[in-house]
Amino acid sequence: MSETKTSAPDSTPAAGDEDLGAAGSQLSTAPAEDAPNLPSLGVIGWARWFWRQLTSMRVALLLLLLLSLGAIPGSLIPQTGIDETKVAEFRKAHETLAPIYDKLGLFNVYSSVWFSAIYILLFVSLIGCIVPRTWQFVGQLRGRPPGAPKRLTRLPAYTTWRTDAEPEQVREAALALLKKRRFRAHLTGDAVAAEKGYLREVGNLAFHIALIVMLTAFAWGQLFKSEGNKLVVEGDGFSNTLTQYDDFKSGSLFTQDDLDPFSFNLKNFTGTYEASGPNKGTPRIYKADISYSVGADGKDEKTTIKVNEPLEIGDSKVYLVSHGYAPVITIRDGKGNIVYRDAVPLLPLDGNVTSTGAIKVMDGYRNAKGEREQLGFQGFFLPTYVKGNELASQFPALLNPVINLEAYHGDLGVDAGIPQSVYQLNKKNLKGFKDAKGAQVRENLKPGESMKLPNGAGTVTFEKEIKEWAGFQVARQPGSGWALAGALAAIFGLAASLFIQRRRVWVRAATGSDGVTVVEMAGLGRSESAKVPEELGDLAGILYEQAPGAPDAEDDPAESEASPDPQVVPAEGAEK
Repeated sequence: MSETKTSAPDSTPAAGDEDLGAAGSQLSTAPAEDAPNLPSLGVIGWARWFWRQLTSMRVALLLLLLLSLGAIPGSLIPQTGIDETKVAEFRKAHETLAPIYDKLGLFNVYSSVWFSAIYILLFVSLIGCIVPRTWQFVGQLRGRPPGAPKRLTRLPAYTTWRTDAEPEQVREAALALLKKRRFRAHLTGDAVAAEKGYLREVGNLAFHIALIVMLTAFAWGQLFKSEGNKLVVEGDGFSNTLTQYDDFKSGSLFTQDDLDPFSFNLKNFTGTYEASGPNKGTPRIYKADISYSVGADGKDEKTTIKVNEPLEIGDSKVYLVSHGYAPVITIRDGKGNIVYRDAVPLLPLDGNVTSTGAIKVMDGYRNAKGEREQLGFQGFFLPTYVKGNELASQFPALLNPVINLEAYHGDLGVDAGIPQSVYQLNKKNLKGFKDAKGAQVRENLKPGESMKLPNGAGTVTFEKEIKEWAGFQVARQPGSGWALAGALAAIFGLAASLFIQRRRVWVRAATGSDGVTVVEMAGLGRSESAKVPEELGDLAGILYEQAPGAPDAEDDPAESEASPDPQVVPAEGAEK
């Protein structure tokens, strides 16, 4: 009967087995970390030690963790670059914490010194780690798998048997088999050396390169980003210049020249809502029909912008973000002259588009005495008015629109040069119009109805035409495509580095002392795993069929036909 041997030796080679150390080397491109000889370190030595620590995987992971932790305050604490109003409110509400947050840069986390330091150190760490590992991996790809160690029995997975086949035949069969299994294999001496799983290191390097791409893309996006909002009433337009925006914020390196040249007009806004059921009032369709042109001489094109379906022009995206109503109001003086006529956009207060706003007549009005005055009206609009409930609209569509107007006269405060909101009325220097009973003039108007101001001061008419407005956000986020590509590459790279194992296999065939060929097979993996013994057993079984076991002199030749396939037992401590 042929003799089949299995072995489960210690997975750790002896300290003096230099041959096995060479065979197990370069299964990874991770740099070796040597403990520094502290007493002999000079300036250059300390610099090298610091560089090795900075470019180590341990420090890179620590910096990545610090970066994640550093981003938490930016999500919880109001940021000046996002909402200065909330920052001001936070300062008033937390007079003790606010100065501390200022010193720590917590109101502007992403541009603070400490966050930038972590960001730059992580960037340098990744580059310093990737460059040498890439060159080392390229060198491994250009080279060949190392030759077999002298004592294959020391490897974690090992098997052997005797065969009547010639050693050259066994080696040729082993070489063909390993190449068929996509191993990089070659003959070296009396053995075949093969290696597989290079995609593990490719995935590892791809993951780190992807992190660099993501960091670069995020930094580029923060430096050159821009974001502005504009409310446009039906029939009006917008040109992509800084003066046209209602509010605008941008990165520190952004310039006005980075704005994409385009303009558009809002032709029509359409909004439909659920009419009944538990979702009554929920929007079904929100879309804005616009015509736009790119550049100074661009041709007009028509398109429709919907929620989550922006218009893309160059690096800019135009999103539809809000909607409301703009009732048309006409104001006449005591002589019947029109001093104001326009669609007044009102801001929604709830999901049923209960809206509020202000109407300001700044020029052209004279009171009954012929004196110049300014008029102000506080408006409260209900698209669907139900008698008995004057505080809120009952449905977002225009089923029974009513506007409530409260009239004032005097000084609006706009001539003082102090900026104020167009949607709010500063009543500091205004006087309310009083009726015959001395009460504040306030009246509900339906479309087509008018309100007379006391003492021949004029009239206010709620026209039958009610326009709608749409709020647009124009966002420019350069580098977002690269960031997405980096994220996808990082996921695939991480998956490859986790699920692909780099391993080596050696097959030695040599003539024994009795003239019979002895076949030895051994495997070594990057880490302990049951996959290496299983794969080696599979390969050994196939090779055994091509080079079957030879009978021993004392055994019955008939029994050799029933000789079992070789079995491979993993080293003690390997995963079962």
